[in-house]
Amino acid sequence: MTLLLTSEETVLLTPDELEATLRAHAKQYHSEHPFHRRMNEGQSSPEEIRGWVANRFYYQLNIPRKDGAILSNCPDREVRRRWVHRITDHDGTTEGTGGIESWLRLSEAVGLTREEVENSQHLLPSVRFAVDAYVTFTRTRPWVEAVASSLTELFAPDLMAKRLAAFERHYTWIDPEGLAYFRTRITQAPLDSEHGLAIVREHCVTPETQAAAVAALSFKCDVLWSMLDAIDQGYGTH
Repeated sequence: MTLLLTSEETVLLTPDELEATLRAHAKQYHSEHPFHRRMNEGQSSPEEIRGWVANRFYYQLNIPRKDGAILSNCPDREVRRRWVHRITDHDGTTEGTGGIESWLRLSEAVGLTREEVENSQHLLPSVRFAVDAYVTFTRTRPWVEAVASSLTELFAPDLMAKRLAAFERHYTWIDPEGLAYFRTRITQAPLDSEHGLAIVREHCVTPETQAAAVAALSFKCDVLWSMLDAIDQGYGTH
């Protein structure tokens, strides 16, 4: 049973119904965006790939900041113990490790330099705005809503597997070693989403908190979609 809630509705869902409603947002996930579909079909030019990689880096760079915001607002010590690994997953524990480092290696593999990516030389204003809005959301909204917004991870493993296969098949000019980030997230994302989903199922037990969780995930989907809108407009050749 899938119910799409609004803040005005007062229907109390079972945990399974809530989960089904959250999972239904797969239809809103950015894997369905025309830019992403063309990329997976092998229709993107090197310029489009480089533009996507350079702009997506700003999102990658801010993942530890949003997770730090969630930690700062979370009163539950056990949740914090498990959530904190997300920061080290992206920042790494030593120089040359972590998801951000992997994305910089992807940048080099597609023909960009670390300096131009780290200096936001190619960052589009609309991408910056969307990512900053997401970080602000996680800082200012209740921590469980911020956790719910992270549940786009439910859809990430499938996306990463398809993206990896598409890049290996269609974009052979990219050094395969630069695709390590996608390989890692195929296994990381299910573990992260399992924890996030368990938190939402446990804590969202009123119609209001359930509606807020659904709205948070919808907002995150909009953030990711808006980023691709901007990249498509800035680099698309269709």
